[in-house]
Amino acid sequence: MQPNRINHPELEAVLAGLVEKLQKILGDQLLAIYLSGSIALGDWDDASDVDFMVVLKDELDLAQLPALQALHAAIYALPSPWAQHLEGSYISQALVRGADPNKTPLWYLDNGSSQLILSTHDNELVMRWTVREHGIPLFGPEPTSLIDPIDPAELRQEIRNTMHDWAGEMQVGMYQITNQWAQAFTVISYCRMLQSLATDRIHSKRAGVAWALANLAPQWHPLIEAAWANRPNPSLKYRTAADPALVAETLEFVRDCLQRAPR
Repeated sequence: MQPNRINHPELEAVLAGLVEKLQKILGDQLLAIYLSGSIALGDWDDASDVDFMVVLKDELDLAQLPALQALHAAIYALPSPWAQHLEGSYISQALVRGADPNKTPLWYLDNGSSQLILSTHDNELVMRWTVREHGIPLFGPEPTSLIDPIDPAELRQEIRNTMHDWAGEMQVGMYQITNQWAQAFTVISYCRMLQSLATDRIHSKRAGVAWALANLAPQWHPLIEAAWANRPNPSLKYRTAADPALVAETLEFVRDCLQRAPR
Protein backbone atom coordinates (compact mmCIF):
# COMPACT_ATOMS: atom_id res chain seq x y z
CA MET A 1 0.00 0.00 0.00
CA GLN A 2 1.06 3.61 -0.50
CA PRO A 3 -0.31 5.40 2.59
CA ASN A 4 1.47 8.62 1.65
CA ARG A 5 -1.07 8.98 -1.19
CA ILE A 6 -4.06 8.51 1.12
CA ASN A 7 -3.08 9.97 4.52
CA HIS A 8 -6.12 8.67 6.38
CA PRO A 9 -5.29 6.05 9.07
CA GLU A 10 -8.86 4.74 9.46
CA LEU A 11 -9.32 4.23 5.72
CA GLU A 12 -5.84 2.73 5.40
CA ALA A 13 -6.71 0.19 8.13
CA VAL A 14 -9.85 -0.91 6.24
CA LEU A 15 -7.87 -1.24 3.00
CA ALA A 16 -5.02 -3.12 4.67
CA GLY A 17 -7.51 -5.67 5.97
CA LEU A 18 -9.04 -6.01 2.51
CA VAL A 19 -5.64 -6.61 0.88
CA GLU A 20 -4.54 -9.11 3.51
CA LYS A 21 -7.72 -11.19 3.25
CA LEU A 22 -7.75 -11.12 -0.56
CA GLN A 23 -4.20 -12.43 -0.64
CA LYS A 24 -5.22 -15.35 1.58
CA ILE A 25 -8.39 -16.17 -0.38
CA LEU A 26 -7.10 -15.71 -3.93
CA GLY A 27 -3.48 -16.77 -3.54
CA ASP A 28 -1.59 -16.92 -6.83
CA GLN A 29 -4.77 -15.93 -8.67
CA LEU A 30 -4.43 -12.36 -7.30
CA LEU A 31 -2.49 -10.12 -9.67
CA ALA A 32 -3.24 -6.56 -8.50
CA ILE A 33 -5.48 -4.38 -6.35
CA TYR A 34 -5.93 -0.71 -7.27
CA LEU A 35 -7.74 2.25 -5.79
CA SER A 36 -9.68 4.27 -8.35
CA GLY A 37 -12.28 7.05 -8.36
CA SER A 38 -11.94 10.31 -6.45
CA ILE A 39 -9.37 8.89 -4.02
CA ALA A 40 -7.04 8.01 -6.89
CA LEU A 41 -7.72 11.39 -8.50
CA GLY A 42 -6.67 13.05 -5.22
CA ASP A 43 -9.94 14.94 -4.79
CA TRP A 44 -12.07 13.16 -2.20
CA ASP A 45 -13.81 13.89 1.08
CA ASP A 46 -15.85 12.13 3.76
CA ALA A 47 -18.81 11.75 1.36
CA SER A 48 -16.73 9.89 -1.26
CA ASP A 49 -17.00 6.18 -1.90
CA VAL A 50 -13.90 3.96 -2.02
CA ASP A 51 -13.53 2.67 -5.58
CA PHE A 52 -11.29 -0.34 -6.13
CA MET A 53 -10.38 -2.84 -8.85
CA VAL A 54 -9.08 -6.36 -8.25
CA VAL A 55 -7.22 -7.85 -11.23
CA LEU A 56 -7.03 -11.65 -11.42
CA LYS A 57 -4.73 -13.81 -13.52
CA ASP A 58 -7.76 -15.68 -14.88
CA GLU A 59 -11.54 -15.56 -14.53
CA LEU A 60 -12.70 -15.78 -10.92
CA ASP A 61 -12.92 -19.36 -9.69
CA LEU A 62 -16.50 -19.71 -8.44
CA ALA A 63 -15.24 -22.03 -5.70
CA GLN A 64 -13.63 -18.91 -4.17
CA LEU A 65 -16.83 -16.85 -4.34
CA PRO A 66 -18.30 -17.90 -0.94
CA ALA A 67 -15.09 -16.83 0.82
CA LEU A 68 -15.17 -13.48 -0.99
CA GLN A 69 -18.81 -12.95 -0.03
CA ALA A 70 -17.95 -13.69 3.59
CA LEU A 71 -14.99 -11.29 3.40
CA HIS A 72 -17.09 -8.40 2.14
CA ALA A 73 -19.81 -9.07 4.72
CA ALA A 74 -17.16 -9.02 7.47
CA ILE A 75 -15.61 -5.78 6.21
CA TYR A 76 -19.05 -4.16 5.95
CA ALA A 77 -19.64 -4.97 9.63
CA LEU A 78 -16.51 -3.11 10.75
CA PRO A 79 -17.10 0.01 12.91
CA SER A 80 -15.95 2.42 10.20
CA PRO A 81 -18.05 4.33 7.66
CA TRP A 82 -15.37 3.60 5.05
CA ALA A 83 -16.09 -0.11 5.40
CA GLN A 84 -19.67 0.48 4.24
CA HIS A 85 -18.63 2.51 1.18
CA LEU A 86 -16.32 0.20 -0.73
CA GLU A 87 -17.23 -0.13 -4.40
CA GLY A 88 -15.41 -2.17 -7.01
CA SER A 89 -15.08 -5.20 -9.26
CA TYR A 90 -13.04 -8.32 -9.92
CA ILE A 91 -11.70 -8.57 -13.47
CA SER A 92 -9.25 -10.85 -15.30
CA GLN A 93 -5.99 -9.54 -16.73
CA ALA A 94 -7.16 -10.49 -20.23
CA LEU A 95 -10.36 -8.50 -19.87
CA VAL A 96 -8.84 -5.42 -18.22
CA ARG A 97 -6.29 -4.95 -21.00
CA GLY A 98 -8.67 -3.00 -23.28
CA ALA A 99 -12.23 -2.37 -24.36
CA ASP A 100 -14.71 -5.22 -24.01
CA PRO A 101 -17.44 -4.81 -26.68
CA ASN A 102 -19.33 -7.76 -25.16
CA LYS A 103 -19.72 -5.92 -21.82
CA THR A 104 -18.99 -9.05 -19.82
CA PRO A 105 -20.58 -8.89 -16.33
CA LEU A 106 -18.06 -8.73 -13.49
CA TRP A 107 -18.40 -9.66 -9.84
CA TYR A 108 -19.16 -6.23 -8.41
CA LEU A 109 -19.58 -4.72 -4.94
CA ASP A 110 -21.92 -1.73 -4.97
CA ASN A 111 -21.42 1.21 -2.62
CA GLY A 112 -23.40 0.47 0.54
CA SER A 113 -23.63 -3.25 -0.15
CA SER A 114 -22.06 -6.24 1.64
CA GLN A 115 -22.39 -8.79 -1.19
CA LEU A 116 -20.97 -9.21 -4.68
CA ILE A 117 -23.32 -9.35 -7.65
CA LEU A 118 -22.76 -9.74 -11.39
CA SER A 119 -22.81 -6.34 -13.09
CA THR A 120 -21.32 -4.50 -16.07
CA HIS A 121 -20.99 -1.34 -13.95
CA ASP A 122 -17.19 -1.22 -13.97
CA ASN A 123 -16.57 -2.89 -17.34
CA GLU A 124 -16.09 0.39 -19.14
CA LEU A 125 -13.30 2.50 -20.59
CA VAL A 126 -13.89 5.23 -18.00
CA MET A 127 -12.85 2.86 -15.22
CA ARG A 128 -9.87 1.53 -17.20
CA TRP A 129 -8.69 5.08 -17.98
CA THR A 130 -8.94 6.17 -14.34
CA VAL A 131 -7.07 3.13 -13.06
CA ARG A 132 -4.41 3.30 -15.77
CA GLU A 133 -3.73 7.02 -15.40
CA HIS A 134 -4.26 7.52 -11.66
CA GLY A 135 -4.82 4.16 -9.97
CA ILE A 136 -3.08 3.65 -6.61
CA PRO A 137 -1.58 0.14 -6.35
CA LEU A 138 -2.44 -1.49 -3.03
CA PHE A 139 -0.93 -4.73 -4.34
CA GLY A 140 0.80 -5.63 -7.59
CA PRO A 141 2.45 -3.72 -10.44
CA GLU A 142 1.74 -0.23 -11.75
CA PRO A 143 -1.52 -0.27 -13.73
CA THR A 144 0.15 0.86 -16.94
CA SER A 145 1.65 -2.63 -17.21
CA LEU A 146 -1.81 -4.24 -17.30
CA ILE A 147 -4.02 -1.72 -19.12
CA ASP A 148 -3.35 -0.44 -22.62
CA PRO A 149 -3.65 3.29 -23.43
CA ILE A 150 -7.24 4.37 -24.04
CA ASP A 151 -8.07 5.97 -27.41
CA PRO A 152 -9.55 9.42 -26.59
CA ALA A 153 -12.10 9.07 -29.40
CA GLU A 154 -13.33 5.75 -27.98
CA LEU A 155 -13.51 7.26 -24.50
CA ARG A 156 -15.58 10.19 -25.76
CA GLN A 157 -17.92 7.88 -27.64
CA GLU A 158 -18.49 5.73 -24.57
CA ILE A 159 -19.30 8.84 -22.52
CA ARG A 160 -21.75 10.12 -25.14
CA ASN A 161 -23.42 6.72 -25.27
CA THR A 162 -23.71 6.68 -21.48
CA MET A 163 -25.28 10.14 -21.45
CA HIS A 164 -27.91 9.20 -24.03
CA ASP A 165 -28.60 5.68 -22.75
CA TRP A 166 -29.00 6.92 -19.17
CA ALA A 167 -31.36 9.69 -20.31
CA GLY A 168 -33.40 7.07 -22.17
CA GLU A 169 -33.69 5.02 -18.98
CA MET A 170 -34.96 8.09 -17.12
CA GLN A 171 -37.50 8.78 -19.84
CA VAL A 172 -39.09 5.32 -19.63
CA GLY A 173 -38.82 5.03 -15.84
CA MET A 174 -36.03 2.43 -15.72
CA TYR A 175 -33.92 4.89 -13.71
CA GLN A 176 -35.78 6.98 -11.14
CA ILE A 177 -34.44 10.33 -9.91
CA THR A 178 -37.26 10.92 -7.47
CA ASN A 179 -35.08 10.54 -4.36
CA GLN A 180 -32.62 13.20 -3.24
CA TRP A 181 -29.53 11.05 -3.81
CA ALA A 182 -30.36 10.05 -7.40
CA GLN A 183 -31.47 13.56 -8.35
CA ALA A 184 -28.22 15.15 -7.12
CA PHE A 185 -26.07 12.30 -8.46
CA THR A 186 -27.58 12.75 -11.92
CA VAL A 187 -26.78 16.47 -12.03
CA ILE A 188 -23.21 15.98 -10.83
CA SER A 189 -22.61 13.04 -13.18
CA TYR A 190 -23.71 14.96 -16.28
CA CYS A 191 -21.43 17.83 -15.24
CA ARG A 192 -18.52 15.38 -15.03
CA MET A 193 -19.33 13.79 -18.37
CA LEU A 194 -19.46 17.14 -20.14
CA GLN A 195 -16.11 18.07 -18.65
CA SER A 196 -14.61 14.77 -19.81
CA LEU A 197 -15.86 15.37 -23.35
CA ALA A 198 -14.18 18.78 -23.28
CA THR A 199 -10.87 17.55 -21.87
CA ASP A 200 -10.48 13.88 -22.91
CA ARG A 201 -9.83 13.09 -19.25
CA ILE A 202 -11.83 11.73 -16.32
CA HIS A 203 -12.20 14.11 -13.40
CA SER A 204 -13.59 14.00 -9.87
CA LYS A 205 -17.14 15.03 -8.97
CA ARG A 206 -15.82 18.21 -7.36
CA ALA A 207 -13.88 19.11 -10.50
CA GLY A 208 -16.90 18.40 -12.69
CA VAL A 209 -19.07 20.73 -10.64
CA ALA A 210 -16.44 23.49 -10.72
CA TRP A 211 -16.07 23.10 -14.50
CA ALA A 212 -19.84 23.25 -15.02
CA LEU A 213 -20.20 26.40 -12.92
CA ALA A 214 -17.45 28.01 -15.00
CA ASN A 215 -18.70 26.84 -18.42
CA LEU A 216 -22.47 26.25 -18.38
CA ALA A 217 -25.23 28.85 -18.51
CA PRO A 218 -25.98 30.68 -15.23
CA GLN A 219 -29.54 29.34 -15.29
CA TRP A 220 -28.14 25.93 -14.23
CA HIS A 221 -25.91 27.20 -11.44
CA PRO A 222 -28.48 26.97 -8.59
CA LEU A 223 -29.34 23.40 -9.60
CA ILE A 224 -25.68 22.38 -9.73
CA GLU A 225 -24.83 24.08 -6.43
CA ALA A 226 -27.82 22.41 -4.74
CA ALA A 227 -26.75 19.01 -6.05
CA TRP A 228 -23.26 19.44 -4.63
CA ALA A 229 -24.61 20.60 -1.27
CA ASN A 230 -26.83 17.49 -1.15
CA ARG A 231 -23.95 14.95 -1.35
CA PRO A 232 -23.42 14.19 2.37
CA ASN A 233 -25.24 11.28 4.03
CA PRO A 234 -26.19 9.44 0.82
CA SER A 235 -28.06 6.59 2.57
CA LEU A 236 -30.48 9.08 4.12
CA LYS A 237 -30.84 11.02 0.86
CA TYR A 238 -31.64 7.78 -0.98
CA ARG A 239 -34.63 7.26 1.31
CA THR A 240 -35.83 10.88 1.09
CA ALA A 241 -38.06 12.10 -1.74
CA ALA A 242 -36.65 14.81 -3.99
CA ASP A 243 -38.44 18.09 -4.61
CA PRO A 244 -40.60 17.50 -7.74
CA ALA A 245 -39.53 20.90 -9.06
CA LEU A 246 -35.86 19.88 -8.79
CA VAL A 247 -36.64 16.58 -10.53
CA ALA A 248 -38.29 18.40 -13.43
CA GLU A 249 -35.40 20.88 -13.66
CA THR A 250 -32.90 18.00 -13.58
CA LEU A 251 -34.59 16.38 -16.57
CA GLU A 252 -34.40 19.70 -18.43
CA PHE A 253 -30.71 19.93 -17.51
CA VAL A 254 -30.10 16.43 -18.88
CA ARG A 255 -31.79 17.37 -22.16
CA ASP A 256 -29.58 20.46 -22.40
CA CYS A 257 -26.48 18.33 -21.78
CA LEU A 258 -27.49 15.93 -24.56
CA GLN A 259 -27.71 18.80 -27.02
CA ARG A 260 -24.10 19.60 -26.17
CA ALA A 261 -23.07 15.97 -26.72
CA PRO A 262 -24.84 14.48 -29.75
CA ARG A 263 -24.39 10.77 -30.05
